Amino acid sequence: MKKTIVLFLTGILFTIVAFADITLPKIFGNNMVLQRNKPISVWGWAAPNEKIMVQFNKQTKNTTANKAGKWQLFLASENAGGPFKLSVKGNNEVNLQNILVGEVWVCSGQSNMEMPIAGWGKINNYQNEIKEANYPQIRHIKVPNTVSTKLKDDITGGNWQVCSPATAGDFSAVAYFFARDLYNKLKVPIGLINTSWGGTMSEAWTSEKAFAQSPELNYVATAMKNNDIESSRKNSVETVVKQVEKIQGSFDNAVNTTTWKNSEFDDSKWPVMQLPGLWENQGLASLDGTVWFRKNIIVSDADAGKAAVLNLSMIDDNEQTYLNGVLVGNTTGYNTQREYAIAPGILKAGKNTIAIKVDDTGGGGGVYGLPADMKLTIENNVQSLAGNWAFRVAHILSSATGIGPNDYPAMLFNAMLYPLVQFSIKGAIWYQGETNAGRAYQYRTAFPLMINDWRTHFKQGNFPFLFVQLSTFGSAEANSKNGSNWAELREAQAMTLSLPNTGMAVITDIGNPADIHPKNKQDVGKRLAFIALHHVYNKPGEYTGPQFQSMKITGNKVALTFTHTGSGLMVKDNAGNIGGFEIAGADKQFHEANATIYGDKIMVTANDVSQPVAVRYNWVNDASAGNLFNKEQFPAAPFRTDKWEGITVKNKYTVGK
Repeated sequence: MKKTIVLFLTGILFTIVAFADITLPKIFGNNMVLQRNKPISVWGWAAPNEKIMVQFNKQTKNTTANKAGKWQLFLASENAGGPFKLSVKGNNEVNLQNILVGEVWVCSGQSNMEMPIAGWGKINNYQNEIKEANYPQIRHIKVPNTVSTKLKDDITGGNWQVCSPATAGDFSAVAYFFARDLYNKLKVPIGLINTSWGGTMSEAWTSEKAFAQSPELNYVATAMKNNDIESSRKNSVETVVKQVEKIQGSFDNAVNTTTWKNSEFDDSKWPVMQLPGLWENQGLASLDGTVWFRKNIIVSDADAGKAAVLNLSMIDDNEQTYLNGVLVGNTTGYNTQREYAIAPGILKAGKNTIAIKVDDTGGGGGVYGLPADMKLTIENNVQSLAGNWAFRVAHILSSATGIGPNDYPAMLFNAMLYPLVQFSIKGAIWYQGETNAGRAYQYRTAFPLMINDWRTHFKQGNFPFLFVQLSTFGSAEANSKNGSNWAELREAQAMTLSLPNTGMAVITDIGNPADIHPKNKQDVGKRLAFIALHHVYNKPGEYTGPQFQSMKITGNKVALTFTHTGSGLMVKDNAGNIGGFEIAGADKQFHEANATIYGDKIMVTANDVSQPVAVRYNWVNDASAGNLFNKEQFPAAPFRTDKWEGITVKNKYTVGK
């Protein structure tokens, strides 16, 4: 009887396997774009040893699934065109429609690549951009944000969208403007595979195998083999709890915060924090959860009871704001200026209390932006709110909330990139680095490692890899004197140009010191497209801005030469003075310099430096002062001539932190 049951079940299993449906990976779908002028990779799953026939355009190819039910074949290369139909036949049949052949680009990085045209992005002129986004030959697919500790065979979903006013709002803005410029020049279909995730670090996009083969970063692979991620997360939460207890004396993850919004509440024993400023930089590193902030202000008898406007800059991620216990506003989203109208009657003479409940789900947390954007305005009376705020941590997210993309190396490579490596592509565009800025020196190794890793896995040679250098953001106090991690990260990005077939778009001129997500994505895409048109599609003309080449010191003067001067150097907006240059002597103390254009050179002097040793340009987080361009309107890349140790040289990536 037992034998009969076993045979019966075996027969059922054999029948299920024998008649398993052919399936294609989810990157294949209606409206997709396939890469032109390259063998076209098609793969999927079926029953073991099942015979497969693939038909596309005028081609027919056959193959057989292996014993595990996997199969792959390569169609001959095709010229740009379409629409075509893709048919895959075995025990069942899969048909895909409206397929184009053109140029396929992987678009990856963190939030500035993920940032959509509309939605939370709302880039410059987004309404008109969407209205005019009638490009049926441009197609876009967003790979769902997914993590995995193991290599995955397939992405979890996603649909190819034809570019139209009805769909374009969800497209990556950078990717769309890149594609639009390519299409307008090349007149061939453009496919965009958007696999990006805000707030992520490059280590999440790099494979375990790559770490193992890196002399500098092989410790990461060793730690991965020896690290239990769940235990690591538990230990990380415990570390954050101890950190919070040390700062505020005690911590209760279920504390009752009902009265914390009220002006009568006693916060005299709370610690204080400078706002604006993310809490990760002020003692609460790695904290995701809820923090309350409180500040008392004085309102005169004359202003009591009047309507007012409350500005709180930007808050990462979400917040509820109270004034004297009354909810005056709440906003979801970390990239929105908080401005709330205060109704008449809420403000009172004497002490008034502003209380902010901030919820952070990952990445940076707290209030950030410019001090000038934190204020209370009552008619013509403006009171600054920047400075000390009392704060207390109310809740810490635990490991029960799940595994985040930065909790373990390779999490996004495994889930969001590896499933794509068999797909034929032209190249990749990349916008990331903000989350790695604290470890900028190590990015000199980590970033090229990731690029080479991708090229190894895609097995399509040294395909074009174009990236965006970090824009302007943050304080001008992060400079040569105090150290600038963003300047060091930009330098690491520029050094990566030593890899073959790479290109870098410089965008320091189109950022916003108060907004880590600058809204001018049109020029970002355009500058990436200029590089692609030159490097990849052999179009003539200048494609980037002046890049430092050499320095010659004569007395107290320094002559600097540049490549990519185009048809000549110029000062943006004819401002006259060139900003952003500094000179240091042997004491390594930098002083603001006078810079003048002499033909294709820049002559630099500083009144306080009689024997110059080093020159820096735009070596600061907020690099908006730099206004050196070529006449083709490309900005000069930040640089330094010295090799003095920076502030990030000792900061290393740690697994599980």
